[in-house]
Amino acid sequence: MRVLAVASECFPLVKTGGLADVVGALPGALAPQGIAVTTLIPGYPAVLAAIERPRPVLSLPELFGGPARLLRATHAGLDLLLLDAPHLFARAGNPYLAPDGAAWADNGLRFAALSAAAAMVATGAAKGLAFEAVHAHDWQAGLVGAYLRHVHASALPLVFTIHNLAFQGQYPASLFPALGLPPAAFGIEGVEYFGQVGFLKAGLWFADRITTVSPTYAMEIRTAAGGMGLDGLLRGRGGAVSGILNGIDDAEWNPATDAHLAARFDARDPAPRALNKAELQARFGLAAEPAAPLFLFVGRLAWQKGVDLVLDALPALLGEGGQLAILGTGEAALEARCRDAAAAHHGRVGTVIGFDEALARLGYGGADAVLVPSRFEPCGLAQLCALRYGALPVVARVGGLADTVIDANEAALAAGSGTGVQFAPATAEALTAAILRTTGLYRDAPAWAQVQRNALAGDVSWRRSAARYAALLHGISHG
Repeated sequence: MRVLAVASECFPLVKTGGLADVVGALPGALAPQGIAVTTLIPGYPAVLAAIERPRPVLSLPELFGGPARLLRATHAGLDLLLLDAPHLFARAGNPYLAPDGAAWADNGLRFAALSAAAAMVATGAAKGLAFEAVHAHDWQAGLVGAYLRHVHASALPLVFTIHNLAFQGQYPASLFPALGLPPAAFGIEGVEYFGQVGFLKAGLWFADRITTVSPTYAMEIRTAAGGMGLDGLLRGRGGAVSGILNGIDDAEWNPATDAHLAARFDARDPAPRALNKAELQARFGLAAEPAAPLFLFVGRLAWQKGVDLVLDALPALLGEGGQLAILGTGEAALEARCRDAAAAHHGRVGTVIGFDEALARLGYGGADAVLVPSRFEPCGLAQLCALRYGALPVVARVGGLADTVIDANEAALAAGSGTGVQFAPATAEALTAAILRTTGLYRDAPAWAQVQRNALAGDVSWRRSAARYAALLHGISHG
């Protein structure tokens, strides 16, 4: 079965978050299931620079203000189509943000072009390319269904995956005339959303099947509290909505082979983690104390991710003799708070502002525990990486965090099944209690070792989830 995947980013070519990891890993996971995926992404400068010998497969003399072409290439085992449209994508840096940090003013047009090109190639515009289904990811590919149904009159099966409902791609109605869609598409049964053009809403409306990245998040987004205005539509889609848990590429994320670690290890012998811990302490300017429980926060410094809760709970963490390493970038006020915490607690708190995957990997391989106190979390990858590398995740009981971490409560400890610590609600008080539970577990060396073994032995790969995606894709392609 041949499937066209459409997304705005794909690891290892371009990444701003977990979307890229999923888009990059899923084709390889689906291949053993008999599904061949071709992935269409924008031809950003960094992407085009990394590609060797791309082959033009379709020329588009005019695409929303300028010429474009589709290039085909392979890279890192991926079969790729690149939308080379310099007037839309020839911009260095972040794919979505201008140098001043604001979203590009023409993002609506840029990603409408991605969707329009996807619909063209999906319906046979490029010679030699034929597909049996389309898999569109997040709002940037939200208009694929509108172009398929309204421009090409195509019933080609469409799966739409929500990676984060908070990002919806809403633009003024004045954008609509430029999209090349017929007037009938601008309505409640189309792209219109509260008088605006809603990219994510359109994706949900036109898809044959809607997936999101964990079963719990699939339930949460169908409630008023978690639906962010789209819960009614999602409830109305009924059985078309499902949650399929994300995984990680366990060959790429492997502590036994990871060159970014100071010392490699595996589940049979996690002792070398101590060397990674020492290196991590040195890299973050923390005191060289092997016995101190070392907590790590890695991710976006944003309200959603709850780093403010970590800082509010800091007195308890430090009071237990703990250390904290913070790695991430995001909101200026939160970045400042993280820097201030490091300055105020020299040797106990270390902050590195920026995106550094090598340092993140060292963090997972050396920290004792990883804090993931998200207020909402569709799936989350930090806790999966933590489990894979034997750092116990301390997670809010939301979304995919609830689905992937087994709370090491008394019953779980007695049964030998815990893999981390859960807490609820997502407040500083509840996180404080979870930190105290974690440090108590840390001081119980046999119990800690058992939970760590459980974490390392767990399966966080794509294998089970790929089988679910394959069943869904095969199912819709056969009606």
